[in-house]
Amino acid sequence: MKSCPCGSGLDYAACCEPYISGTQKAPTAEALMRSRYSAYVTHAIPYILNTCDREANDSIDEKQTRAWSERSAWLGLKIISVSSGGAGDTEGTVEFEASYEKDGLRDIHHEKARFKKKNGIWLYIDGDIVPKTVFRTGPKVGRNDPCPCGSGKKYKHCCGKQA
Repeated sequence: MKSCPCGSGLDYAACCEPYISGTQKAPTAEALMRSRYSAYVTHAIPYILNTCDREANDSIDEKQTRAWSERSAWLGLKIISVSSGGAGDTEGTVEFEASYEKDGLRDIHHEKARFKKKNGIWLYIDGDIVPKTVFRTGPKVGRNDPCPCGSGKKYKHCCGKQA
């Protein structure tokens, strides 16, 4: 048995596979979020498309979705918070981070996703990307300062030329 890509600690067959295969419906917004991540990992594009609310979000592009799924190495899912979205709710929000590597670059997709239950079925509505704050770890190097690489040249004529 292989473990589920969503990081639940369960076997794939006991976790997300029943939702992706269509034998069961996700009972909560979080379960739908986890299964959608697993669908990206397993390239189950029809599931991703079918779990979107087309009335609220008709802009999903199948070709782009497939390309992102297939060209990425999925590294893990981290659920940050869940607001509502339980079995008895009709709306919910799941904040998550999906780590992946694409074209040799590692990245984290951080989103606050909104879900709605329609006719007893949870659907992804939309989400807000959470911006990343970049912190400088060292002092700022000015254009005319000596290059920190130790070449003896001004930064603008050395490593700053590449930036």
